[in-house]
Order: sequence, then structure tokens, then C-alpha cells
Amino acid sequence: MEALLGWQVAMASGPNMMAPVCLVENNIGQLSVNQEALEILDKISQPVVVVAIVGLYRTGKSYLMNRLSGQNHGFPLGSMVQSETKGIWMWCVPHPSKPNHTLVLLDTKGLGDVEKGNPKIDSWIFALAVLLCSSFVYNSMSTIDHQALEQLHYVTKLTELIRAKSSPIPEGIHDSTEFVSFFPDFIWTVRDFTLELKLNGLRITEDEYLENALKLIPGKKPKAQTSNLPRECIRHFFPKRKCFVFDQPTSDKKLLANIEKVTETQLDQKFQEQTKNFCSYIFTQARPKTLREGISITGKRLGTLVVTYVDAINSGAVPCLENAVTTLAQLENSAAMEKAAAHYSEQMAQRVRLPTDTLQELLDLHAACERQAIEIFMENSFKDENQEFQKKLVELLNDKKECFLLQNEEASAKYCQDKLDELSMVLTESITAGTSSVPGGHKFYLETKERVAQDYWQVPRKGVKVRKMGSMWILQIKIKSGFCQKSERTAPTVCHKRAWGYHDRFSFEGPLFALSS
Repeated sequence: MEALLGWQVAMASGPNMMAPVCLVENNIGQLSVNQEALEILDKISQPVVVVAIVGLYRTGKSYLMNRLSGQNHGFPLGSMVQSETKGIWMWCVPHPSKPNHTLVLLDTKGLGDVEKGNPKIDSWIFALAVLLCSSFVYNSMSTIDHQALEQLHYVTKLTELIRAKSSPIPEGIHDSTEFVSFFPDFIWTVRDFTLELKLNGLRITEDEYLENALKLIPGKKPKAQTSNLPRECIRHFFPKRKCFVFDQPTSDKKLLANIEKVTETQLDQKFQEQTKNFCSYIFTQARPKTLREGISITGKRLGTLVVTYVDAINSGAVPCLENAVTTLAQLENSAAMEKAAAHYSEQMAQRVRLPTDTLQELLDLHAACERQAIEIFMENSFKDENQEFQKKLVELLNDKKECFLLQNEEASAKYCQDKLDELSMVLTESITAGTSSVPGGHKFYLETKERVAQDYWQVPRKGVKVRKMGSMWILQIKIKSGFCQKSERTAPTVCHKRAWGYHDRFSFEGPLFALSS
């Protein structure tokens, strides 16, 4: 009851859908996923509790789903004989009792509709509901008897419509035992229930009523085996089961025809209590949707599952859980890799100051940003088997590092050249004016060149090209001053060695203005 009271409070913090939208459409025997619904799911990063309801048409499925949404109307309620729901409709609302969770309600097309009916599509709708939800509600009328179980024949085809693993399965062997690990909880709702909950004269609970109805009929006759098949499937596939029975909402046929406009006070008191008990159970007991190995499903992941399953159906294949998980992993790990790489680029751009004083300074910064990027990848990835995507990320970051190294060299070369041009302006002008050829000019040339070298060495943060650009500048000056031939025969002076930090085997290699070391 507290969950019901908390519904309006939760509305303020979750998805704001004013009405349901079609999630899976049935277009002349072909299923398609509605893009609008996918866009809604894509924005839901919270874990989702998915409740799907399935049953024969005109059995009041949509009314129960509207009550779970906290509304009297929303999912279409037809007052005529035809069913109103086509395909699967979706309504996402904030979960009233699980903070930071979204309640996703799926209302399915009425099964067995003679006008819109297509047995094959009915089977796929049933299978999709099982695959997508964490709580599966089967809605029927009057009693759980032989006829009601026969109408649930779709459950007997689940091994034909769903596969747990992608690897080939030997003929005659089903991987149905795998289903239990990812199948939803099963809830049977019986509408307009008129019987007394008694067995052999003793009162029984609704759950005991369901379990008694699922008891196998003794005997090996074909008729008994046929009757037992849906019972066996429900018992095997859905180990966690629950039952709710509902009285008729009202005996007034006019009110029944417009039940979405009827206030609660106009409905039968017992029906109100039964409806609240059902809603309270869903709000408190329905678990978040997960896949095998406890993979939590968010709205975004649910959208991926829908597309993957529907694509498989339309291609003539059977929806496979293992393939769906692989698709999820590929999409999310690719996104995690992109997010991590973007963070690396952003942090490097913000923190690096080119040119760096030393190569190690840049490598240390790369290592720090790389660690952060890998942490982000690990937080946003899952099932990265053999670290396939993490290895790709490291390769991508290494490529980005090489780009920064090149930018660092280019920035260092430009900065050094600009400083040398600035410091040697007087020397360059004297050479151009020919002052080095007059008496005393050569001495002025040597002293000025050495002073430029010493001043250049004092300039901070010249970067990795400091010596390369210095040696290139000396060569340029010698060429300009006409001393190139003489310099080739003369070793650098002690002053030059100290100023530039040259080694005895120093040589000028490569093109005159090359940027590589």
C-alpha cells in the first residue's frame, strides 16, 4: 500500500511519458520496432523493471496495466468486441518503490483475435514478451481449467521460438534448461472469478489454487500427455509463480463498457482490494530485468534487445539470448571505448602545454590520462571477453600519443626558431650589411654568435628540438656569413660546445630545416 502512495512522488524523478507508445508494430504479418519508443528507451540509463501482460483479447489486460501506471486510462481499452492493442505497447514510468529504477509496462496484442489474428505473429508476440520482461503476467477469464490451459498453448512452443545459445544443438536436444536462468517470473491473473477458493472443503490461497491446477494428470494416454504439456512447460520454465483472482469490477454493464471513465468508488469494493494487492505485489516483488550472469538491463539496453530480437524474427531466424548479449557487448563496449578515448583527448588538450620541456614530461602526462581513460572504459563496458575492446582502446590511445609527440616536436621547432630569429636579429642584419668583412668584423661576428647561443640556452621550455634547431641555426649563420667552407674544416670552439652542449662527435645530419630529431 505504501508503494501505491509513493507513485506520485516518484513521478517527479523518472521518465515523463504522458501516454504509452507502440513499441513493436504488426504490419501485415511483419514486425517492426517503433523509432519513437527506441528514442525514449535510449534516454533511460536506469535499471528497468519490465512487466509484460499477455492473454486472450477482451480479457481486461490493458486495465491492469493502466492501474500499474497509476492511471485509469492510457493503454487503449475497447468497449466493443474487437481487441484494441496491436503489437506491443510500452509505457515507462518512475518506479514507485525502487529509487533510481524505471517501471516499463508492456501491453500486448490480444491473442486469438479473429480479425487481427495471425497464429504465427501471436506466437512471436508471446515469445517477445517472455524475452523482454522480468515479470510475465498471463491474464485469463473465469477459472484455471483445461480450456484455460489449452489456450496457453503458446508456452509449449517456446523451445521452438527461443534459443539460449548460438552454437548448434544436437537434434532432439533442447537447451530449455538454460531458459530458467533468464526467463521472467510468472503471474497468472484470473478475471471475473466466481468460484470459492476451496479444495476438498478446505480454504486455499490463490497460489495453492494455481499449483493445484498445474498438477499433472496421471496416465500415459495421448489425451493426458497433451493436457500435461502446457502444465509441464509452465512448471519447468517458470519456477517462481504467483496467482491473483479478481471478482467482476461491477455488475453494471454500462459502467463496464466505459470502465476507464469510472471512479474507484463506483467499482466493487472487493475488486478494488484485489487490484491494489496485485499492484502492490508488482511494485514490491517484481525484480529488475537482468540477463544471464546478472547483467543489469537499462532502458537503452532494453531497446537494443528489442531490435535484436525483432531483426532475428524478420530474418527467419530464432531469437537467441547469447547473440543478443554479444550484440549488447559490442555496442556498449564500442561506446565505452569512444567515451574513454574522448576523455583522453580532452584531458591531454587541457593539461599539456606544448612544447613540453622534456619528452618524459609528455610521456608521463600521457600515462596519467591513459590510466583515467582505461578506468572510464572499465566502468562503462561489460563482457569484454579476452579484453578485445580494451586492447583496441590502448592501440587508439597510442596513436593519439604519437600525434601529440609530433605536435610537440613541431611546437618545439617553431618556438626555437622564433626565439633564434629574435635573438639573432642584430647578427643577421650585420651579416646582410657586410660588416663581417671589414676590419674587426669577424671578431664581432664570433662574439655576437656566441652571445646569441648563450642567450638561447637560457630560454625556458624550448622542448625536444632545442639542439636540433640550434645546430641548424649555426649552419644557417655560417652559410650566410660565407664561412661554410672554413667551418667544415674547423671543429666547434670550446665556447660553442659549452653553449650548445655539443659532443665531440656532433654532426649536422638530415635536411637543413628537418623537424625530426
